[in-house]
Amino acid sequence: MPLQATTTSPLFAAELTPHRSMTLRGMRIVIALIIVLGALPGLIFFSLGAWPIIGFMGLDIIAIIWALRVSMNAGKRREQITLWPDRLDITVTDAKGNAVTKRFDPRTLRLQLDRDYDERTTALKLRAGGEETEIGAFLTLDDKSSFGKAFGTALRQARSGRF
Repeated sequence: MPLQATTTSPLFAAELTPHRSMTLRGMRIVIALIIVLGALPGLIFFSLGAWPIIGFMGLDIIAIIWALRVSMNAGKRREQITLWPDRLDITVTDAKGNAVTKRFDPRTLRLQLDRDYDERTTALKLRAGGEETEIGAFLTLDDKSSFGKAFGTALRQARSGRF
């Protein structure tokens, strides 16, 4: 009886991450600048006797720092997509490090590309039965388009059984 060859490497593998141009060091520099630039007018208002303004300016600074931290934490999100001949594994890791893996059968899976009026890819959705899963929601429009083409080709290859 002939042995059947097994695939030890996936047909397609990608790790999707949000684009982040600011590093942790850059964030610290921006926060320091915000504090310094917020303190200067605060001192002027304080010297003019309008000391309550300092509290409102402090709230603004705290809100900006909070928004920067939330944005930096959102950059830790990951989506690991691995396509094997017999299954698709999608592992989503949130900003806290919690990972959830979903498995799909590539033969019943459909990739749906949502497009805008300029024919740019705005969303990548996987449909299997009644379930719909969006992948790469944080990607840019160009990244969604190129990923959709590459992943769609690999998915058709897995469905055809020629790999």
